[in-house]
Amino acid sequence: MTQRLGIIGYPIGHSISPIFQQAALDHLGIDATYEKWEVTPEGVGDFVNGLRAPDSLGINITVPHKQAVIPFLDEVDEWATAAGAVNTIVNRDGHLSGHNTDGPGFLRALLVETGYDPKGTRALVLGAGGAARGILLALARGGVDSMVIANRTLERAETLAKLASDNGVKSEAISLSGDALTEAVSGADLIVNCTTMGMSHGPDEHGSPISAAQIPATAIVNDVVYTPLLTPLLKEAAAVGATALGGLHMLVYQGVLSFQMWTGQDAPVDVMLAAATAEMTSRGA
Repeated sequence: MTQRLGIIGYPIGHSISPIFQQAALDHLGIDATYEKWEVTPEGVGDFVNGLRAPDSLGINITVPHKQAVIPFLDEVDEWATAAGAVNTIVNRDGHLSGHNTDGPGFLRALLVETGYDPKGTRALVLGAGGAARGILLALARGGVDSMVIANRTLERAETLAKLASDNGVKSEAISLSGDALTEAVSGADLIVNCTTMGMSHGPDEHGSPISAAQIPATAIVNDVVYTPLLTPLLKEAAAVGATALGGLHMLVYQGVLSFQMWTGQDAPVDVMLAAATAEMTSRGA
């Protein structure tokens, strides 16, 4: 029996998860298909309940359903509970468990691709949305020493700063501009962009939240945006010799963790990264 996997969202046409997940399944000879399904908010409950079927291994979830799926699950793990979002559902004999691999995938991508270990480091997170929350928790649990959250709306940055403090991390909330931002950038070991600045077809697709003049050459700069592959921020980082990592790696590594939950096998990371990169390149990203 061919097993089913996939991803749901609304809309979902942009997702490249089927490309690299199917490449991994095929590489390992696993008899399963990975598809994408556009599910309306009203249809989430029925869709999730349908995942209890014997031919379903589970799914990934993207916006706007990461919270909406939770009431329909039998179990939600501690990480997903803390993040307040589920991006992976696993079916075991009709029992549905919810997980969140975004934070762990983010940390794994950084470790493997740049050697970054958060212990004792200073991090600057740009933006205060859902992605920033998961990344903040990952950094806090990884042992980061201090964190600055910069956002256009200071109140939202303050909410995340409190979350960091509640997890034992010295934290500060600042505006996404001005001298305080310049100072925070200069003192950061890791800079993570969780805003949409620089995203293709976004409201500020040619913009970067910080400039090359602000970025220290010793910093690691990670942009969670993956369209385009080389964002304006990554170009600014490269101009001063800083280590730069794009969002495609986080996307693939969170998918790697999901793959291992569903199949119980080690994921072929190189195959998945190559497939994802080829797809984005073919799209002109």
